[in-house]
Amino acid sequence: MLITRLPLSDHDANASTVLQQDSALLLISHTLAGTAKLVGCYWQTVALDDIYTEDKKLRALMRHYQCQPENVDIIPIDMLGKVGNVNELEQRVLQTAVVELQGYFAGNQRQFSVVLDDSFGTPFQRRVWQVLANINYGESKSYAEIAADIGNPKAYRAVAQANGKNPFSIIVPCHRVINSGGKLGGYTGGLDKKRHLLHLEGIEYQSK
Repeated sequence: MLITRLPLSDHDANASTVLQQDSALLLISHTLAGTAKLVGCYWQTVALDDIYTEDKKLRALMRHYQCQPENVDIIPIDMLGKVGNVNELEQRVLQTAVVELQGYFAGNQRQFSVVLDDSFGTPFQRRVWQVLANINYGESKSYAEIAADIGNPKAYRAVAQANGKNPFSIIVPCHRVINSGGKLGGYTGGLDKKRHLLHLEGIEYQSK
């Protein structure tokens, strides 16, 4: 299992939203049945030196994949592809994710090709995540609409919980889900992130 950290900042002085200082995405890859895949991409502010003790999501992923700390390598983003003594396939997955995410934030990337593994989720969560993955760039859906899409219109609260468990921030775009009536709703990465992403894509929502 490999980990890198993609730091982000909002340098657009004309933007209506601002990311909090030290915003970053933690990217995690792992090899499954001989194929390297991205298994995690989520917002975090914990320093890489502290991830084993303070990052609950990472610990949950490691338990799921039965991966011990001694089998995890942390690679600085500027060293990806240059470290020859760790899994090259997993490095390529991280490189792809980094390039595509940077393109997204630059306004040049609207779809992602990086290979994902969503086995971390329950069958219900995975159904929700599949619907999320089909929400187009610049569009939004409500929790109720997603519940209807999976054939269970009364399950909008469970849909909201599944959104919160999404292991692939931005790539599986749970930020495109807002409340019925257009209100912002929640976001596990922090509402500053959600506002920024919606602004980036030109998605309108009710601020109050």
